[in-house]
Amino acid sequence: MVSEDLPGERIGGLGQHVVTLANALLELGHTVDIMGRSDRHGPGSAAQIGFRGRVLPGFAFRRPGWKEAQLGFFNPLKRPWFAHRIARAIERVAGGYDVVHYHGHLPMTGRYLPGTLNFVQTRHDQGSECLIALRFKDGQPCAALDARECAGCIHPGPGPLRRALSGRAVRRYRMETAEAFARHKTIFVSHFLRRAFLRAVPGADLSRACVIHNFVSYPYLKARAVPAGQVRRGEVLLAGRIDAGKGFGEFLAWLDGHLPAGSRVAIVGDGPLKAGLEQRHAGPAIRFLGWRPYDEVVRRAARAHLCVVPSVWEEPCGTTVIEALALGKPCLALARGGTPELAACACYPGQLQLAATMPELVAHLVGQLARAPHTAPLPDQFPMDVYQTIPKILECYAG
Repeated sequence: MVSEDLPGERIGGLGQHVVTLANALLELGHTVDIMGRSDRHGPGSAAQIGFRGRVLPGFAFRRPGWKEAQLGFFNPLKRPWFAHRIARAIERVAGGYDVVHYHGHLPMTGRYLPGTLNFVQTRHDQGSECLIALRFKDGQPCAALDARECAGCIHPGPGPLRRALSGRAVRRYRMETAEAFARHKTIFVSHFLRRAFLRAVPGADLSRACVIHNFVSYPYLKARAVPAGQVRRGEVLLAGRIDAGKGFGEFLAWLDGHLPAGSRVAIVGDGPLKAGLEQRHAGPAIRFLGWRPYDEVVRRAARAHLCVVPSVWEEPCGTTVIEALALGKPCLALARGGTPELAACACYPGQLQLAATMPELVAHLVGQLARAPHTAPLPDQFPMDVYQTIPKILECYAG
């Protein structure tokens, strides 16, 4: 496994995905190592991220910004340069492995690796065609296809020169990504992501690509579920990075004046918008808890009446949604991106409630809180459990 998100003190959803998969493969008898950033590596790196195998130092990302923000344009050389560094680190060790599985942010990395190498990458976000990986602009999902329009995400008022330079960077990025997808195997975590790339790069060769949705460790989650009597009626949980596109501010604005008496909202997570939102909305009924360890977040979700994932950007395959469904919680979200695909893993009809707008989502919340918490026992198996998914991944490895 290779990821520039690992190791680290606080790992996000992508890093957790890698660790979950790697630990499960180890448990099934495979030999698995994780290669990550050498500038974060130390003797306790494996324990730090909860991995039961070896963490290898691979590449350093010191001064990764290249002053793009100050200069106000995307540099056409920057991302290929970093991708080349990761590829060289992979080549140094690849001979000792049957497969190299990359979970990262530089999708053109495979372009710099020989076609004979059994290299697989998983695409977790819209970073296959979008340099900020979100496809979110001016408070809405971005549908622009002209690469020059991307200049507006690095400078508030780009002129012709900055538009040309950023456009060149985006065109090269997409071209090299398409070449990597044609050369090596690619896993998209939703059909939505696959369609999104083809919309931006029509005619791209995705004959070596497949869709395998995100997963969770269902045994881990099921072990932390609570009896019906311990569910806190009226408790609403939101968890995630408090940043643009995640919808926390939009949700809280529409919730104002509509939260039923006696209900409480707990928001777990950190991010650049946390301080401002906390100042405007925090009170006895709305609590900002900051970053919490994963195990605590899971236990809070298990005790909650329901979970809300208010993202206004197009979530590719939200692990937070999958976790809520695996815990048997009603989950409310907007019908955007890959989220509608996750209805297939619901434990009971109506568990995933999708709304077209934020006011509609808040109305669903009010209606759900008026009912008693769901009390049906969890099923023995869950379709998006990592152990159910591994056979599909191994088939990809062997293909």
